[in-house]
Amino acid sequence: MIALEEETKQQIIGYFNHLHEHPEISMQEFQTTNYLQLQLEQLGWNTKRFADCPGVIGEIGSGRPIIGLRADMDALWQHVGGSLRANHSCGHDAHMAMALGAARLLPRLPRAVGTVRLLFQPAEETGEGALAFCDRGVAGDLDYLFGVHLRPQQETRNGLARPAIFHGACRTITGTISGLEAHASRPHLGINAIEAAAMIATALNQIHLDPMISYSVKMTQLHAGTAANIIPGQASFTLDLRAETNEAMADLTEKTRCAVQNATACSGATVTLTVPEGSPASAASVDAMTIMTEAIREELGNECCKPPLPSSGGDDFNHYARRFPKLKTTMLALGCDLTPGLHHPQMQFNHDAIFDGVRILTTAILLALKKSE
Repeated sequence: MIALEEETKQQIIGYFNHLHEHPEISMQEFQTTNYLQLQLEQLGWNTKRFADCPGVIGEIGSGRPIIGLRADMDALWQHVGGSLRANHSCGHDAHMAMALGAARLLPRLPRAVGTVRLLFQPAEETGEGALAFCDRGVAGDLDYLFGVHLRPQQETRNGLARPAIFHGACRTITGTISGLEAHASRPHLGINAIEAAAMIATALNQIHLDPMISYSVKMTQLHAGTAANIIPGQASFTLDLRAETNEAMADLTEKTRCAVQNATACSGATVTLTVPEGSPASAASVDAMTIMTEAIREELGNECCKPPLPSSGGDDFNHYARRFPKLKTTMLALGCDLTPGLHHPQMQFNHDAIFDGVRILTTAILLALKKSE
């Protein structure tokens, strides 16, 4: 079991406070990158960053195995206390603080031969960051990659942890509706883009997949209209898709395309859709989960290690395993009494849980190095 000195705890909370107070949204995390790089270099880690993408890699040791730890960096853009701003309401500030805590401990602890690589990754919320890192060659040679995510109180209580999160697949589809503007007193001369959007929202509710597999599709954004007395001819919208499996996501995506096209055609409008790749369902490996289970039990006790967590949420962390099938991955689910919930503008949690995360992740890295000798 790893013991954290009070000075170390204060330093870790200092990391968290700074990151919490300086949030940046997806693909704009450049000041966050600067801060992380400075901290890593002060702790003796070699660093690497990219001219065209935020994020930073820290590395110590040499040779194989190569054990990775990924921490996401981006905040959300949301209304907080009456103002629209960047806000860390998904725990990424805590994830970064945990990775920096591990970076502080690992050079001081005896460890087996090998390389430890920290991946401070941008743009998890938009699903761009993991793919950007994969394209930049920072994960293809890894043997293990661990991640972490704070969990809401309803899922995992403070002091408990789980060795994996079984995320579902998620995808965001955007669309543009083209109708025809007209005077509001003569609606028969126009094609109302808002009415077309309403028909789309209704059509989505008629999509049916296997009821034994969880899924959902809903409209989460709609923008239309220029004046109160004009029939709107243009509208843009966003759809959020979730599915328990990658196969269900493929089916849901195709049925969504058909529903949107048919509903729009009924209104007389046309629609253009953009369908990005999205994030795949979890592919946690048994070997990685076994190591994380051992780390949780060593640091918290046997009774505090709970089974893997099925989640309706998604995470682009799962791109790493899909892009590199031999890579062994899992994500620690960390209890912290998080309320009211993830992405809530007033999200809060027990900050002492950060120390549990530091200890578990550090131990998992040490175990992975040892088991891979």
